[in-house]
Amino acid sequence: MKKYTVLLLSFFFVFGYSQEKFDTAKVIKFQDELNAEYANAKTSPLMEADLAHFKALDFFPVNEKFFVNAQFTRTPKEKAFKMKTSTDRTPIYVKYGEVTFEIDGKTFKLNVYRNIELSRKKEFKDYLFLPFSDLTSGAESYIGGKYIDLKLPKGTTIAIDFNTSYNPYCAYSPKYSCPKVPLENDLNIEIKAGVKKFHY
Repeated sequence: MKKYTVLLLSFFFVFGYSQEKFDTAKVIKFQDELNAEYANAKTSPLMEADLAHFKALDFFPVNEKFFVNAQFTRTPKEKAFKMKTSTDRTPIYVKYGEVTFEIDGKTFKLNVYRNIELSRKKEFKDYLFLPFSDLTSGAESYIGGKYIDLKLPKGTTIAIDFNTSYNPYCAYSPKYSCPKVPLENDLNIEIKAGVKKFHY
């Protein structure tokens, strides 16, 4: 019985409370790949005039404070809904869960979502969408908030690195249709991490 308890606790620790470590190299790789995407005329959301003299996106300094191992709570009984966007398009999303974390000793909560249509594609079956806004939105950051790409966690924690937050394509061109950040995902803190607002 004692042996069984030890094994059970070990399993719970590995799959329930596993913690990821902050990795500056991953953030630099994210920045390099994003800059490469935006510099390429075939993949860039930039308008032609902006692309002509584009060198690199403006990022906040990489800051470990904005990397968190959040508590993940699955919310399985949520109903699918039409998410508002910057246009008349209303893609179907469902709230998949909630993440709770601390920054500077204060506790915050955000909802994470799943795009129903996108989740049917093999390459996006594990994809979760985390849109958020904060006290830098409209000042140092894009007024419409930012996004973070996540993958389904295997346990009850999920690593969230705000250093890898990026702007919706709408921040660069009005031709795109972008999901609006739900009001419940507005953070009462300055998240000085990720991509800054784009200066035309």
